[in-house]
This record gives sequence, C-alpha cells and structure tokens, in this order.
Amino acid sequence: MTALWTSDEVSKALSPIAAVASFEANGVTFDSRAVGKGDLFFALGGETTDGHGFVADALARGAAAAIVSRDVDGARGPLIRVPDTMKALVDLGRAGRRRSKARIASVTGSVGKTSTKDALRTMLSAQAPTSANVASYNNHVGVPVSLARLPREARYGVFEIGMNHPGEIEPLARQVEAHVGVITNVGPVHIGHMGSEEAIADEKACVFAGMAEGAVAVLNRDSRHYGRLADHALRFGVSRIVGFGRSAEADARLVACDLQDSGSDVAALLHGRRIEYRLGAAGEHWALNSVAALAVVEALGADVVTASATLADVKASPGRGARRMLKFGTGAIELLDESYNANPVSVRAMLAVLSRTQPKPGGRRMLALGDMRELGEEAEADAYHAGLVDAVAASGAAKVFLCGPHMQALWRRLAPAQRGVHRPDSTSLAGDVAAALRAGDVVAVKGSLGSKMKIVVDAIVAASGGEAGR
Repeated sequence: MTALWTSDEVSKALSPIAAVASFEANGVTFDSRAVGKGDLFFALGGETTDGHGFVADALARGAAAAIVSRDVDGARGPLIRVPDTMKALVDLGRAGRRRSKARIASVTGSVGKTSTKDALRTMLSAQAPTSANVASYNNHVGVPVSLARLPREARYGVFEIGMNHPGEIEPLARQVEAHVGVITNVGPVHIGHMGSEEAIADEKACVFAGMAEGAVAVLNRDSRHYGRLADHALRFGVSRIVGFGRSAEADARLVACDLQDSGSDVAALLHGRRIEYRLGAAGEHWALNSVAALAVVEALGADVVTASATLADVKASPGRGARRMLKFGTGAIELLDESYNANPVSVRAMLAVLSRTQPKPGGRRMLALGDMRELGEEAEADAYHAGLVDAVAASGAAKVFLCGPHMQALWRRLAPAQRGVHRPDSTSLAGDVAAALRAGDVVAVKGSLGSKMKIVVDAIVAASGGEAGR
C-alpha cells in the first residue's frame, strides 16, 4: 500500500525550519485521542487547550511524526518544526488537493449539507474510490484535514463546507477547488450572526470561489434566492448552472415522491431523463436533496442510474434523523433522533416526518424540542420559536415537551391538551420525557447542539430495554 504522505512530500509542502527524519504516514489528525499508528499529528492551538501538550502521547501511540511550532519535552519521535501549525495544516491540505486527480464536489447549505455529502459519498463509492469529510469536518480545521487525507488513488472527493460567521466559506472553497458545487438551500440559520437571509445567501455563494475550470453550480430552483445565487456563481466564473427542485424550470426535477415513514419511492427528471429509485431515508427534504445529489453525480461524470440504485442504502445518521426501535415494557417505542442541530427549516421538516410516522397500537406521537440557537435578538428568536406552533399541531404530537428560554414562546401558544412540560434545560427535561413514554409510542427529539438534546435521547435509551427489531 502506498503511503498517504512521505517525509519528503511533507517537507516540500511545509518548508520546515530544520531537516526532517525519514518516515511514511498513512493518516492525518489534530486530535490526540484519535491518533492511529502511522498518523501525522498536528499540534494546533485552541481556545482552551494547546495540542503541543499532547505531542508526546500522540507519538507514544504510534504517530509517524508530529508537526509543532516549538520544542516539546518528552517527545520521542520525529518532530517537524514550523512557524505556524495551523498554516502548515492548510499547506498540507493544499498539497493534497494539488496532487489529486479526483473529480471534486463541494457541498454547503443552511440545512441538509451533511446528509447530501453522505449520500454523495455512498453513490460515488459504489463506482470508484471516493473520499469525503468525516462527520461534520466542515470548518477552518476540518476542511484542510480532509484535503490532507485525500488518498492518491481517489477518483472522487466530496467536501462539506460550513459557516457560522461572514467570510468563512470563501477561503475554504479556494482550498477545495471543486469541479462541482451545490448549495442545498438558504434559510435563517446563524441569522443572528449574519443579519439577513440575503447575507446568508451571499456567504453560501462563496462556495463557488476558486473552482476549477469548467465548473458547475447546482442550485435549489425552488429557493427565492435562486437568482441571487446564480448571479454570484457566474461572477465567480462558473460555466454552467443546474437547478434542482420541484419547479417545472428545474433541470433536475422531483416529479413524484411516495413518502413513507421508512423511506420514499422517488421519480425524478434529470435533463429530461426519467430516473426512479428507492430512498432509504424518510422525508421530502431527503428526496429533494437526493435529486440535488444526482445532479452533482452527473456533473462529476459518474453514472447516474448506478448511483440512484445505491440510495436505498442511505439512512439518516444518529442525531440527524436516525430511527431506532427500542424495547419498552411489553412492546416497543420508536425514537426519531434529530438531537444534533435545529433551525426553523429543519424542525419543520422533522415535524412533517413525525406526522407520517404511525405509532403502534396504543401508542402516540410524542415530541421533545430544545431551543434553536443563533436566530438573532431575543424577540426575533422568540418569534421563530412561536412560529412553529402550526407545524407542531399538524405533526399530530399528543404531548410536547420543551426546554430552553426561547421555547417558552412556543409553550405559550401550544394547545393546552398538547402541553407536556417546559423546563429550563435538557437535563431537567430528560426524566420527564422518559417517564411519559409507553409502549407503542413514537418520540421525536430535536434541538440545536447547544441545547444538548442528546441528554434526552440518552435518557430515553436508558429507560428502554435495548434495541428491538422493527
């Protein structure tokens, strides 16, 4: 097996202060807890920790070498001294991208970018060696790490790019240099930092900066920001724009979707060619993102029909819509775990899925929601939360359990019969939710990462008898 990086290649990419001992590396990481044998370990500085404090441990655990910006006591192994370890990581990522012959896609959007990235990885991996960010490695550290991990033999690469504040996407996009870029949608996510949806659209469009010659932009034709995004794409030099959605003007058009609680049967028209496939994840938002992913696959030059056949294996991941059947008393409950994040768009999508999920005999639909974060001033955030009341009612939830200060605005508007409890935080809510469940129930859990709704998920799992078959 050819090494991911040789010492000579690392030296050329990083221009270290001193000569480098000979080594071969098969991985790249900045997390000492995840160091594997043969990894390159980057000692990055953080807000509360400094990676230099973990260099000796990383080398002891088998790291091939460590990239540092100062001397490290007790380190036994090759040290590569550079002026700035973060810049060195970016430089290695750029070197990984420059040497790669892979066709590259970049993915961003207010919601759905991780699931679209994961679907693309599944579809493309069935046809050729494919590399993609793990988890949500989509920021100023995650993107260069992912590029540095890009294998020599990869023929496709998929890179998710995220943001919280203005100015974050363009430098990452210029590192990725994608052949195809997709924006899943634009919504009021991080609007507290960005100020308006238009500003969010402008930032998302920076994903087209630095793209390769002949680049293709894949945009949501149903979005009110489509024209704005298309103008930006052309300004950045994109050669072709492909629209996706339900619109009759979409080049990749969702024409039929039989939505079920276990997935969907989808029919799409891709530049007039009809494609029918089974999608293993539930919800119309998943169906729309799958059509966007097919448009990306075609733009990358891969086989669309072969790719669509793999979508039956695409499932929602933990915290992002994963469904679990859990033993409960003499029966079972179904858990819809969307605890990783939340915003007005994604909460409504989850509530639509809950409305189509049938409880078992004697069961009910149950709902636990935590605050959505980064939605602007207090009054504006409260308005977004209160505005969910109609979607919550339409979900058919028998009881609604809420936590966080902003969810009080929704609590006040709920029908009295729907009110479970409202608590200040997820820790105090978790026991209430678990105690309220009974066999046959379907329970959905969602909230922003800062709301820590995984605590509620963990309490439900702890109260159950373990995994059950469907």
